[in-house]
Amino acid sequence: MEKKTLSSNRKAYYNYEILEKLETGIILSGYEVKSARQSNVSLVDSIVRFSDGEAFAENMFIALYEQISTHIADYDAKRKRKLLMHKSEIKKMRAKVKEKGLTVIPLEVYVGNRGKIKLLIGLAKGKKTYNKKEAIKKKDIEREMAREY
Repeated sequence: MEKKTLSSNRKAYYNYEILEKLETGIILSGYEVKSARQSNVSLVDSIVRFSDGEAFAENMFIALYEQISTHIADYDAKRKRKLLMHKSEIKKMRAKVKEKGLTVIPLEVYVGNRGKIKLLIGLAKGKKTYNKKEAIKKKDIEREMAREY
């Protein structure tokens, strides 16, 4: 089965320099899975936080499933969602975040090769404003070069 991308955080690549990537599982309820498979997911302004030896994705928006049952009245689209990671991975990421002032952000939500919904997270370092401007200039130059050929 092929990897199908449901949502990606393109803004993260602009605002951060991604140092390390890691694939994690994510705990979702049934109606969230159905909504996510319809690509009703947004990773804008989402972040990964660590507490009590566990990792959580916060501010990750999953829209309400259209055909949801009426017994679910208090749906929170931006609730904390637990990530499935090994303890050693959590310790390693948490230590880097505390020590070096880095952050962990979700980069992509996709359906893995076994049909499970996965979250690609990245250890990131914030870019300075002048670095962002240089990236834009470089992209413009590459675009111009491509047009000429």
